[in-house]
Amino acid sequence: MTTQTITHSADETIAFGRSLAAELSPPLIVLLRGDLGAGKTTLVKGIAEGFDAALAEDVTSPTFTLVHEYRGPRVTLYHIDLYRIDTPRELETLGLDDLLAPNCILLIEWGEKFPRFESDHHVEITLGQVGEEQAGETERRIQVTTR
Repeated sequence: MTTQTITHSADETIAFGRSLAAELSPPLIVLLRGDLGAGKTTLVKGIAEGFDAALAEDVTSPTFTLVHEYRGPRVTLYHIDLYRIDTPRELETLGLDDLLAPNCILLIEWGEKFPRFESDHHVEITLGQVGEEQAGETERRIQVTTR
């Protein structure tokens, strides 16, 4: 099933993430797709708030640390950025399989680089800018696909 929404600001993207959290339940792998600057981390800010795992201002991109952990009362979120990971061997050193426990959700940016995530994921969220003729720079089209 696929749903689509358009947000008009970072605050709206965070709010959408909060509401989306109510629809996610662990264990779960979520692929976050989108170009650089598409709003993936902004969406994670809302998801983390929705699970009471972190405040939006405490959620940052894991581009250099690769994995950020946010613990909530019901779920642990792992925000993972694979942008700088290039080979399956590098991926294996992260030990991501060990993170997917009954109370965990993996939010993976750039997972499409690795075929295993194409078949392993349960939810795919694609973010992108709305066409310039229709919207400004802060507007995002968010498509959520579940299987």
